[in-house]
Amino acid sequence: MKIDRQLGILSILLQMDTVTAPYLAEQFEVSRRTINRDIEDLCRAGIPIMTRQGAGGGISIMEGYRVDRTLFTNAEMMDILAGLRSLDSVNGTNRYGKLMEKLSAGYSDFMMGDQSVLIDLSSWYKESLAPKIELVRTAIEKCRELEFFYYSPSGESLRCIEPYYLIFRWSNWYVWGFCRTKEAFRLFKLNRMDKVRITELKFIKRQVPMPDLDNEKIFPGGIRVKALFEPACKWRLVEEFGTGCFQETAEGKLLFQADYTNREELLTWLLTFRDKVELLEPEYLRNRIRDSALRIAEKYMDNTSLAAHEKVYQRINL
Repeated sequence: MKIDRQLGILSILLQMDTVTAPYLAEQFEVSRRTINRDIEDLCRAGIPIMTRQGAGGGISIMEGYRVDRTLFTNAEMMDILAGLRSLDSVNGTNRYGKLMEKLSAGYSDFMMGDQSVLIDLSSWYKESLAPKIELVRTAIEKCRELEFFYYSPSGESLRCIEPYYLIFRWSNWYVWGFCRTKEAFRLFKLNRMDKVRITELKFIKRQVPMPDLDNEKIFPGGIRVKALFEPACKWRLVEEFGTGCFQETAEGKLLFQADYTNREELLTWLLTFRDKVELLEPEYLRNRIRDSALRIAEKYMDNTSLAAHEKVYQRINL
């Protein structure tokens, strides 16, 4: 992409005394004319680039500007390149790997394997997620509307949006855009999007409010949960909620207390612990779990056991 290429050219110029247009054209796999246009763009952006013709000539940054050649420290460059590598881990391409090689000229330590930060953003859904990310990025860059089927707790619907931002948050990818159906800005989770396509409709960029990504805004509380977990569940509670979410009882069990956001998701989460947890509060959800457990048991009982189960169920509801 143009901005990637120009950033790469600038990095090379900051690290090398002089380069030629053919050298840059070969490095970035474009024509000399494209390199010349890039150099003109960099000059217009205020970078003091000079060109010299003939033997020993080439493209360089003006001598007086060389005090800024250390644009990045080695540690800063390592962080930048780690970030670029992470983008390749999710989009299924080697685009950023190539840019990384061009940016890293003069930083051989990083390329020789001395990096200490490795970021992998890929997921179980990489095969389906990577094409969606590329489509969203292309639609944003070309100002084209996106159309897709969206699956939400309220049902599925066909949506058409003006995409503005691709966001990675809460271990998931989202697109922030103006929804034509709702006539408002909405946040859409990529894993819930299906049959994504770029339409022929172009849009004029409007004033875009930044999405409110506060956890309290996206995941409001409201359900105060109290549950008793078996000690074997400690690792999951620590991983998902931190060490401060429970207290150990005298019997060695874990008294868990937290705010939860969604009733159905809470029930699903608790059921993943099977018989290793007992929900204490709220009472109405405790009853829901009891009823669900009884209905699940029905599916696995023979006729004799089912009759006994019915008697137990009747006694519980007396």
